[in-house]
Amino acid sequence: ETLQRIVSTLVNKNDEIHNFIDMLNHTISNVQVNSSNAISELDEEFDGLYSVLHEMKGSMANTIQQEEARKIQALQDQLSQCSRALESSEELLELAVQSLDIKNPVELLEVENIDWIVTVASAFRLSLKPKVSDSMTHMMVDFALEKRMLQAVKFLPVPKAPEIDVAACLVADNCITISWRMPEEDSRIDHFVLEYRKTNFDGLPRLKGEQRWELVDYIKATQYTLSGLRFDTKYMNLRVQACNKAVAGEYSDPVTLETKAFVFSLDSTSSHLNLKVEDTYVEWDPTGGKGQEKIKGKENKNSNTASPKRSTNSPRALSRGSRDRFAGESYTVLGDTAVESGQHYWEVRAQKDCKSYSVGVTYRNPGKFDQLGKTNSSWCIHINNWLQTTFSAKHNNKAKTLDIPVPDRIGVYCDFDGGQLSFYNASSKALLHTFRTKFTQPLLPGFMIWCGGLTVTTGLQVPSAVKTLQKSENGLGGSTSSLNNVA
Repeated sequence: ETLQRIVSTLVNKNDEIHNFIDMLNHTISNVQVNSSNAISELDEEFDGLYSVLHEMKGSMANTIQQEEARKIQALQDQLSQCSRALESSEELLELAVQSLDIKNPVELLEVENIDWIVTVASAFRLSLKPKVSDSMTHMMVDFALEKRMLQAVKFLPVPKAPEIDVAACLVADNCITISWRMPEEDSRIDHFVLEYRKTNFDGLPRLKGEQRWELVDYIKATQYTLSGLRFDTKYMNLRVQACNKAVAGEYSDPVTLETKAFVFSLDSTSSHLNLKVEDTYVEWDPTGGKGQEKIKGKENKNSNTASPKRSTNSPRALSRGSRDRFAGESYTVLGDTAVESGQHYWEVRAQKDCKSYSVGVTYRNPGKFDQLGKTNSSWCIHINNWLQTTFSAKHNNKAKTLDIPVPDRIGVYCDFDGGQLSFYNASSKALLHTFRTKFTQPLLPGFMIWCGGLTVTTGLQVPSAVKTLQKSENGLGGSTSSLNNVA
């Protein structure tokens, strides 16, 4: 025994080391890939900076050219005015010179107003000062400060890995609330990234056989709730990383939280021939049964060899005992996983046009013609929508009418050890009916369907509202129905 323990310990340790080596090789590969990505991102950042500088240079050069054009236009307008004034002044000068040579008084009188003409001439109203300066110093730039800033540019500090507060994490109602904190204050943190994946291992994450990480990005707070999960594995790995505007930090150490819930599928090998069964869906087929029964009869006559799928050594065949399928009007299918202890919960939704269906539990080996609720080893609630709607709880061939509306979804709560089977409105969590008994054998979820279909949802935890109602109901000391039975 000691050697066996040693061998078992060594095997486990070797397995851990193999997993760690795989993780190290994976990390080396990631370092190479991430380095290449970092260089690419660096090129993009500098290209972006060059682009901004090039755009700024073009814009500022355009401003200088516009200022140049404005000044030249102003000076050219002034030059044109001066040229016209000079031409007019030269004409007056020529007239004045010619007037000096006039000797005839009569002719002299004709030019006697030349002094007034000269006075109002444009040449005497011109400003002989340039309207604009030739200086362009106001268009100069000084990048001394910016150069110092650029020279001070360094790699943005990588955020430290967050620390997950396991004590503050909560798993309830198929939701996981995870909380974390930074090891030190960092005002440059922009957001967080949460990754999670399902697993059946409670130790360190493994590379082989693990599901891929699911990602939730751009979380601004240091807490996040994953809701609407299906707990179809034993555990869930979670990790968090902090990100600033440019870079993401290392992931936190992953934590593993237990996600315990009751998971089962519908056992097609246990169903009535008139039922089409998938993992979580069953539908009544009025044409399937007779044809299959004829084919099956021929097979039984022509061959003494059992079908591989019907092997009596298979677990499902053993769990069914000698029974092959349900028959007659027992349009029933069972779950493939038994309830043997603990508290469990699942939900059922019927199609709107479904004429009749039952939801409940039964011991492992009901008879071929047994119907849910009509034996002392099965409990159910039954809905009949044929002609008029009736809603009842059934056990041991006794029925109790439930004078309440039929919900769209029915929640089934089974406390095996406490001897309690309760049905709820899955949406409002209002209690529909409770059976109290002492279960002496493992229970299988059971479903009867006629003219319609049922969808079963598993992987659900017992809702908190149901737990609260159970405590309240148990505290009342047993307001139970006449159908409650001690087996």
